[in-house]
Amino acid sequence: MEEHLIEDGKYRYIEKGEGTPMIILHGLMGGLSNFQGVSEYFPSKGYKVLIPELPIYDMPLLKTTVKNFANFLEGFIEHKGLKDVILLGNSLGGHIGLLHTKMFPKMVKALVITGSSGLYESAMGDGYPKRGDYEFIKKKAEDVFYDPKVATKEIVDEVFATVNDRMKLVKTLAIAKSAIRHNMAKDLPHMHTPTCIIWGENDTVTPPNVAKEFHELLPDSDLYWIEKCGHAPMMEHPNDFNRILEAWLKKRNF
Repeated sequence: MEEHLIEDGKYRYIEKGEGTPMIILHGLMGGLSNFQGVSEYFPSKGYKVLIPELPIYDMPLLKTTVKNFANFLEGFIEHKGLKDVILLGNSLGGHIGLLHTKMFPKMVKALVITGSSGLYESAMGDGYPKRGDYEFIKKKAEDVFYDPKVATKEIVDEVFATVNDRMKLVKTLAIAKSAIRHNMAKDLPHMHTPTCIIWGENDTVTPPNVAKEFHELLPDSDLYWIEKCGHAPMMEHPNDFNRILEAWLKKRNF
């Protein structure tokens, strides 16, 4: 998907289709291509799909926080002149979407979270990480999915390169600490934005009880499960993910 990347000032993003803006927020170790199934499906259904590249490793260390990523997202929305957006986030991206929605509720029409951090303190992954140990990193990458084959060599190589880059590793740990500090359990009951929660039944990074807690705390939420699925449903079962999301959007007239 890299060839579709638009460079516009400080923003780099993919944009496809016309219609209701749907902004996709990738996770900490997740590339833009993780959402290929979504970005290929929804533009033909009346949505403008935008995937901004989040400045995960580009901000100064002290500014490497979930809140600053939420502010970055708001800057992108304003830069593009968008309103009434649908935010869709996986893992850290879900957390950024949740915090942005809390900070700028009038900008967000709907929120979709899958394998999101924001509640569970280990959501960024345990056992950080043994630099230089490729097999350890490979196992950690495979554990993200129900089917370990989804963790292709390309994905493992990318994670391995990240954890062996000292500054990227330091910033990864800074983000993990920021995510813990920005626990949203007290905020969620006051957030009335319609929220679609799509979760893998076999997610070991943010286990199913996390999805149930999101559903209990968010006043206007619907919870859907995907069987034989880990932390990234939109990668592991893209057709099921799209079917659930499309049905929810239709039900809510979005």
